Amino acid sequence: MEQDNPTMYERMRAGELYKFAGPEFERLGAESAKRMVHYNTLTTAPREEVDAALQEMFGKVGPGVTIRPPLYIDYGIHTTIGEGTFMNFGCVLLDVADITIGARCQFAPGVQLLTAWHPLEATTRRDGWEAGTPITIGDNVWLGANTLVLPGVTIGENTVVGAGSVVTRDLPANVIAFGNPARVQRRLPEERE
Repeated sequence: MEQDNPTMYERMRAGELYKFAGPEFERLGAESAKRMVHYNTLTTAPREEVDAALQEMFGKVGPGVTIRPPLYIDYGIHTTIGEGTFMNFGCVLLDVADITIGARCQFAPGVQLLTAWHPLEATTRRDGWEAGTPITIGDNVWLGANTLVLPGVTIGENTVVGAGSVVTRDLPANVIAFGNPARVQRRLPEERE
């Protein structure tokens, strides 16, 4: 039986405007904060313990993922990370909406993937409404230091984004892009096997 009045959390997950209020948000926020704080203490822990913490923190994590603390998450459970991906210090993953990160990606320090956004209308924003739009990062993407990826962006496989870029729109596969806003600068040569 369908629910006529979805909860604010269900509205958030459906990509609709929602207000961050209620016991569901309090519980999920407390759980994700606990997992994040715990993970950020594991700087010298054995690999098995680090891997177990990653599996608890995210929706899905492939083998061989390395994330150097500190890491900052909103929920974590709405993020999937492909095998062999590396994230350097200080990355931020605000996964109000889904974040999908491919295999063998490289994130330099300070990369931020931000799915959350706020309405442009001042009254709606003042009243506490917000929303989120998914972010997808293809396999083998390299994001330079302090790159910001904004809500709704998809970055194609093998693409390189230069340090300090703000990615406001989709980027195709196999290109180098940089700037604010990030623009494609050139195509990468096709690799032969």
